[in-house]
Amino acid sequence: MTYTVYVLKSLKDAKRYVGYTKDLDRRLLEHENGGCKSTRNRKPFKLVYAENFQTKSEAMGRERFFKSSKGRGYLKALNL
Repeated sequence: MTYTVYVLKSLKDAKRYVGYTKDLDRRLLEHENGGCKSTRNRKPFKLVYAENFQTKSEAMGRERFFKSSKGRGYLKALNL
């Protein structure tokens, strides 16, 4: 089983959302259908980045990095 760390960009306000999941397609549908409280008012979204990991702990670590100031700078350098 793989875990995916993903970055969404709101087409409404251009803000990013970073998360991780075991089932990316299901999770994207949750975001688009308003099933996620933190993104409900910022839809629609575009998937702009994704990375796969073998373990949950690796995915959680990468998500934490993207949410740090260094990680946000990394995403900004990629124009995401």
